[in-house]
Amino acid sequence: MFLKVIEWPQSTPDVIVWKYPVGKDTVERGSSLTVREGQAAVFCDKGRMADVFLPGMYKLDTDTLPVLTRLLSWKYAFQKPFKSDIYFVSTNRFTNMKWGTATPIMVRDKDYGAVRLRAYGTYSFRVADPYLFLKEITGACSAFRTQDITDYIRSLLVTGLSDAVGESGIPVLDLAANLLELGDAVCGSLEKRLEPTGIELTDFRFESVSLPAELEKAIDENARLAMMRGNIDVYTQMAQADAMREAAKNPGTPGSAIGAGLGLGMGMQMAQAFSSAPSAAPAEAKKPASGRVCASCGAAVGAKAKFCPECGKPLSAHCPECGAAVVAGAKFCPECGTKL
Repeated sequence: MFLKVIEWPQSTPDVIVWKYPVGKDTVERGSSLTVREGQAAVFCDKGRMADVFLPGMYKLDTDTLPVLTRLLSWKYAFQKPFKSDIYFVSTNRFTNMKWGTATPIMVRDKDYGAVRLRAYGTYSFRVADPYLFLKEITGACSAFRTQDITDYIRSLLVTGLSDAVGESGIPVLDLAANLLELGDAVCGSLEKRLEPTGIELTDFRFESVSLPAELEKAIDENARLAMMRGNIDVYTQMAQADAMREAAKNPGTPGSAIGAGLGLGMGMQMAQAFSSAPSAAPAEAKKPASGRVCASCGAAVGAKAKFCPECGKPLSAHCPECGAAVVAGAKFCPECGTKL
């Protein structure tokens, strides 16, 4: 039986390659080939890729099958019906494909050193060259779906992600603010790797980038301490006010002791604050306790001294308060009554 109309309805959206069921039928001259938008048709002879047809309607003859004509060694023209494998390839974009790091990838960060990252998101791809795609990827498969190639693309994406993050030099804390630029870098990194397979990566997006739980906890703690360092006075006053309020609610209980302790702490803080203020002027120096001076050299002498400590001359007794002369051995001054 002859094939007169060859086409692919393409009813399944996840199918990339569909082999036309030729069976025992043959292609004759003048058969009609219909290739819809978003499709390409490839004729093969004994596993060898031959003519590629882009969207359009074709009448199959020598002019439309030049490669196959050469392979079949037709010397003059389309001579007789023949059998051929016919593959239809979808060239539409396959969108919202999921990707993720099965295991964390190691990157070097200038702030934290070696860091393990996890990431996931979506990507889109299309078959840009049906000839290369059939030759390098699908081979003689009768049907090829998106799930048959996603593992391969995902492995390339993870490799490209590691390269892009390393080459960008973006600190891990700034990755969230540069995800669009990083996605474009991944696309650029994978362009040359995918080109020999006929696949084109049209879009790459991040949905999340996460750090190890231990590092995230340390970063959160550091941020909390930084906030407290900047507002330590406010936090201290709030804590003291809360503690004193609780102590006032429970007089005579251990809480009151806590309140007392906080009160002492506040007192110490006030003392420290006042200690930083300029100290009061020193009190005026008191006069010598005895008020006695040596009549010879004028040096100050003690109340009970009998000789000057400077010149060694004998001293007469005087009252240490009023300076009146007193009798040697007297216990009180005869003028002011001061005890001697």
